[in-house]
Amino acid sequence: MAKQGKQVKTNAVRILDGENVIYELMEYDVNDGLVDGISVAEKTGQAVDVVYKTLVTIAGPRELFIFLVPVAAELDLKKAAKAAEVKKLDMLPLKELTKETGYVRGGCSAVGMKKKYPTFIDKSAESLDSMIVSAGKPGLQMKLIPGELARVTEALFIDIVKS
Repeated sequence: MAKQGKQVKTNAVRILDGENVIYELMEYDVNDGLVDGISVAEKTGQAVDVVYKTLVTIAGPRELFIFLVPVAAELDLKKAAKAAEVKKLDMLPLKELTKETGYVRGGCSAVGMKKKYPTFIDKSAESLDSMIVSAGKPGLQMKLIPGELARVTEALFIDIVKS
């Protein structure tokens, strides 16, 4: 994989460049409004098991946790809460996403949020040569080595999807 896409500079891309992470950018059309993970996998010609969605959860009034899971999988909130060492997690309401992370739906990246939140990547990514995640805006994905994503986001690999 080589660095590409100097024309697009999201926070996520700038951070990867600063950390000397090798990545590849992939663009896709968002004019049809389909920005869910499975649509993104289809539009970029990638297998759904290598494309991961970024989910933002909340514990209590203000404690956020970030989870990356394969787009066809569902986050297990009980496993996620256990990983985060909290009693209970809920999905962050969509209306609060931009305020809390700086990102919008379909363009939420674990890299480059307003603050650094505890981040967890489903363990299925650990065995992949590369994974694909949002690059920080709808229509832009980045392909990178899972270990590099974990390093930059200080994430842990853990079993967090529903069986």
